[in-house]
This record gives sequence, C-alpha cells and structure tokens, in this order.
Amino acid sequence: MADSKPAALSSAAASEFLAAAERVKPHTKLIALLALGHFVIDVNQGALPAVLPFLKQWHGLTYAQVALIVLAGNLTSSIIQPLFGYLSDQIARRWILPVSVFVTGIGVALLGWAPGYTAIVALVVVMGLGVAAWHPEGYKTATGVAGARKATALSWFSLGGNAGIAVGPPLVTLLIAGFAGDGTLGLLVPTLIVGALLLAALPLLTREARGPRASARPAGRGVTMPGAMALLILVVTVRAWASLGFTTFVPFYYLDTLGADPRMVGALLFVFLGAGALGTVIAGPIADRVGPRAFMKWVLLAALPFGALFLLARGPLALVALACFGAVLTSSFSVSVVLAQAYLPRHAGMASGLIVGFAIGLGGVGVTALGWVADHWGVPAALWISATMPLLAFIITRFLPAPRETVAA
Repeated sequence: MADSKPAALSSAAASEFLAAAERVKPHTKLIALLALGHFVIDVNQGALPAVLPFLKQWHGLTYAQVALIVLAGNLTSSIIQPLFGYLSDQIARRWILPVSVFVTGIGVALLGWAPGYTAIVALVVVMGLGVAAWHPEGYKTATGVAGARKATALSWFSLGGNAGIAVGPPLVTLLIAGFAGDGTLGLLVPTLIVGALLLAALPLLTREARGPRASARPAGRGVTMPGAMALLILVVTVRAWASLGFTTFVPFYYLDTLGADPRMVGALLFVFLGAGALGTVIAGPIADRVGPRAFMKWVLLAALPFGALFLLARGPLALVALACFGAVLTSSFSVSVVLAQAYLPRHAGMASGLIVGFAIGLGGVGVTALGWVADHWGVPAALWISATMPLLAFIITRFLPAPRETVAA
C-alpha cells in the first residue's frame, strides 16, 4: 500500500508528460495534406506568369496591359485576404479549403479559351478569389495542427505553396507547347484530385485543428502590437514587389531583350521559384532556433547581391544567381507569417491574411508601375528596380520590435 501513492503520482506524471508531448508534436499527415492542397492552389496561381507571354502574343497586349492582369490577380488573391482572415477568426470554415482549390483550377484552366482581354481579367479574378479564400484558413488550420514548432511546420506547409508556384510555369508551358490554348485545361486534373482529397478529410481537419496541438501556445497569450504589424506589412510589401517583379519580367527579359527560346520561360521561373521553395524549408528550423525577428533582419540584405549579379551575368552564372536570389528572398516567407501571428496573437487568420494576402497584393501594385517603366525604359530597367528592393526592406526591418508576452497578474 505504501507504494501505491508514488505509483499513482508516477502514472499522473507520465500522463501529463504524454499530454504535453502530444501538444508539442505536429500532425504530420494533416500538414502534408494541407501542403498538397497549398501545392495545387499555387500551381494554378503560379501558372499565370508563364501564360502571360502567350496571352500577350495571342491577343496583342502591351506590357501595361500584362501588368494590369497581374494587378487584377493580386488585388483579388491578396488585397482582400484579410477579409477572409477575419471570417476565419470568427468561425472556422474548413469547407473553404476544398472549394477554393476547385475555384482556382477553373479560373486558370479556362485562360486558354478566353476570347479577349476582358475575359482574361475576369478569369484571373475568379482564380484570385479562390487563392484569397484558401490562405487564411489554410495557415490557421496548419498552425492548429503544428504543435510547438510552428516555424518548422509552417515552412513545410509553405513549401507546398512555393513548390506549386515553381512547378506551375514549366507545367503549363509544357501543356501549351503540346496542346496550344487547350493545354491550360490540363490543370484541372490535379485540381479535381486534391480538391476531392481535402473534401474527404474535412471531418479530421476540423477535429484535429481544435485538439491539443492547437493549444500548444494559448490563444491571446501575447500582446497585440498593431504598429509592429504595420511595419512588417511594409517589409513584406517591398519583398513582394521584388519577387513579383522578377516572376513577371524575367520571362520578357529573356524573350524580348536576350532573344531566347520561348520554351525557356517555364524553366526560368522554375529556377527562381523552385529555389525559393527550397529556401523556405531551410529557413524554418533556423528561424525556430534564432527567432523569426532576428532571421528577418538579415536575410533580406543577403539577397541583394544575387539580384544584381543576375542582371550583370550571362549563361549558367546568371541562372545560379537567379536561383540564389529566389532562395534567399523567399526564405522569409513562412517566417514572416509566424512573426505576424506573434504580433496579432488573438487573430491568427487575420495575421495570415494581412501578410500572405494584403501585403503581397500591395507588392502587385508596384508591378503595375514596373509595367509602365518597362514600356518606357525597357524590361532591364524594371528588373533593376526589383533587384534593389531588398535593400529598402532590410532598412525597414531595423525598426521591427520583438513580440511581447502578456505579464501574468
């Protein structure tokens, strides 16, 4: 009998340890499924820059009109994301995840059939709405099943999106090369498959996102810091301006300035965006170790020389510089979401929408200005502006404060 009490205490301690371990441990299968959904969403979104040169040729568009298509996509896919984030914070709407996959697929698949400029813009808007609906709910759900190592888990979730952005251009280029305008319909295949998988997994996603892993960091524990959030939005906006400037104008730089083969478009974007996907995964564990704010402070400065080297070099060295620029520039993507959720701890969906959506959408406005620059001074001038943007972003990060915890009473 004397041993029963220590045994009971030991059993209780073991149970508490197991419960704590469960809260810390991520649900890897659900993170993988969400990453797969993110992959398809961004395959569809990432296909757009590679389709633009073909649309320009088929419909006789100007660079300014091309830039307006990019703006329409960014306004709908990004600027209104905080609205979806607000709705996500009020009531979880997991059904948005499969529905948004279907919507983005339909929007991009019909681009090859668009009869004119107005129809192109309308389809891009439809695609953008699906993208806008996906990201706040997706990041919030991924955070809910991520356990304690959120930067690492979200880096894998973001890998799905960044890999999709990278795969989209060569995939749609291959489809168009084989089937002309009808080729864009091929993007419906992964859309329907993954959308159906998410639909089937809705009950599990809903249950697990509300389970013990969701409480690894109690909701509302930190201090809301709107001023810091505004600065972070500005940093991400400038970073997005640089990234979108390259994805929009690097294809035109090779085609119109260097006279390259149009079939290179997909490969070029894959190099830039694929390296960005790899950089995102590498960044997660580093940011968990050194902290997201410290990571954000230096990574943008590190990207600066590679953008300049790409524009100065030719041949394989230029491709290596393009890959390095994409990897370093994009590596802070998921880290900025983690930092945003620390600045707005009671509004995870809104924080995700503001960073992944609103800030990147504002960067798309900068791309419209770059289109005007390209029409008047040439594509290289637009790319030089994009290549120097990380310096401005680095300067702004100097003023980012550390997230603050609520002091216990």
